Amino acid sequence: MSTTNRRKFIATAATVVAGTAVASAMPSIIKPTIMTNRYPIVHHALFWLKNPNSKEDRDKLVAGVKSLGKINVIKELHVGVVASTEKRDVVDNSWGVSEVMFFASLEDQAAYQSHPIHQQFIKDHSHLWEKVIVYDAVDA
Repeated sequence: MSTTNRRKFIATAATVVAGTAVASAMPSIIKPTIMTNRYPIVHHALFWLKNPNSKEDRDKLVAGVKSLGKINVIKELHVGVVASTEKRDVVDNSWGVSEVMFFASLEDQAAYQSHPIHQQFIKDHSHLWEKVIVYDAVDA
């Protein structure tokens, strides 16, 4: 084996060994985990707008949903709009605005329902939506 070929062989072998070391260390660094939420009650509402092509109506509803974050029993709030993801049979992108809230207890979720800020939100924004579907879940 020539000196040049020997050097290439050694360099290639060193690269393979280093790559193998990194790859074998990765499972201990990056592992899929089942996340345990600090707040076990999830409230997910999907809103269908009366005027689905109105960015103004959508933005008003988004602002209204975000205002619900002032309610102290809501531990976390995420407000979203439809993502431009791949179209598949299992993906429903017919809605306009989404809210996901996390609560510490069922009692807190019940308190949210009757809270004056939530009631005012309904009064001020219900004219914007045609339909709402809610999914409430507890940690399994």
